Amino acid sequence: MSTLADTEANGRQPAMQTPPVVSAEAWQAAHAQLLVKEKAQSRARDALAAERRRMPWTAVEKSYAFEGPAGRASLPALFEGRRQLIVYRAFFEPGVFGWPDHACRGCSMVADQVAHLAHLNARDTTLVFVSRAPQADIARLKARMGWEIPWFTLTDGFDADFGVDEWHGTNVFYRDGDRVYRTYFVNNRGDEQMGGTWNYLDITPLGRQEVWEHSPPGYPQTPTYKWWNWHDNYAAETAPDKTWVEVSDAGEAAFRAQGQ
Repeated sequence: MSTLADTEANGRQPAMQTPPVVSAEAWQAAHAQLLVKEKAQSRARDALAAERRRMPWTAVEKSYAFEGPAGRASLPALFEGRRQLIVYRAFFEPGVFGWPDHACRGCSMVADQVAHLAHLNARDTTLVFVSRAPQADIARLKARMGWEIPWFTLTDGFDADFGVDEWHGTNVFYRDGDRVYRTYFVNNRGDEQMGGTWNYLDITPLGRQEVWEHSPPGYPQTPTYKWWNWHDNYAAETAPDKTWVEVSDAGEAAFRAQGQ
């Protein structure tokens, strides 16, 4: 059987060695075998997220100031009244490749894949980006790229204090009244997977806040799936829709019956 890519006539490009083509039955058996490992990975990921929720916190003792579209803002103000805050340090400033037309290519890819923020907000969580570029440049970049992420300008040593002065990274904070605590930090390979609602919630101290999660006693939890909503409907719908409850119950029962 030939490969999908034959060797070029000049011989410089090696042939692509593809997997074998098998019957539907053999493919299904291979898929089932791989699925065992994938489910083990999912459970390990859930266990790791549960461990994150039990990490110790450290109090943020210094005051930090940022510039935003509405002017100067403190770190507590970035929470927008919510309990959890995720801060991604994006590199958009003089000296960064792409300036002034673009932010760092890697940071821009992260921004491109950020899910709709309404779903994070519904779980008492705010996501913001911070850079050293002035607000006028940030506003111009956001308009050009179609980004709606709240994006603030760094004005002090926040980036150095939280390990993101030389490389991108994501810090997580929790607010209890006027007190702010740092609860988690991820960068490098762990940071590249950020963007999806679930990945963000899994690094927060409260997690996804669903009843199946193994969280410390007293943590907020709601029935699985029931809080999910259209991103433009959270404010209008304060209680789970009856039809959605029935649909999600049926779906959950089906995959639980399959041992997933």
